[in-house]
Amino acid sequence: MMYRKIAGTAAALMVLAGIASQAIGQSSGDGPGGGPTDGSIASSGEQVYQQICQACHMPDAKGGSGAGNIPALAANPNLKDASYPINVILRGKGGMPSFAGMIEPDQIAGVVGYLRTHFGNNYAEPVTEEDVKKIAASLPASDE
Repeated sequence: MMYRKIAGTAAALMVLAGIASQAIGQSSGDGPGGGPTDGSIASSGEQVYQQICQACHMPDAKGGSGAGNIPALAANPNLKDASYPINVILRGKGGMPSFAGMIEPDQIAGVVGYLRTHFGNNYAEPVTEEDVKKIAASLPASDE
């Protein structure tokens, strides 16, 4: 259990470091995961996936195992209800850290929409920033 928390914290720190370096324009050539190279933070669902998610879930979204078990997002029936992936992104689950406050609601909506319509998933109902904000409002207050 402690290893999962450490691994989740390490993953969150790597994501934050990548976002921070992009936000201040410290891009050097190729962006992380093939994302933008102009110092901008990902804006499309595909870019968010490439810059943040695929490091663990793999470019083909089939997940993997090794230091931990990373679930597949490809052909995943849990994505049928958009609130499930939104909750997992905002709250974290297992070894995956919470990304609440790390990425914007429109980015979460974009990546959830992208996942639900790619990688063998065919759940075309749109996911909106308002959907994300509604779920985020139900999160317990932070201890910070």
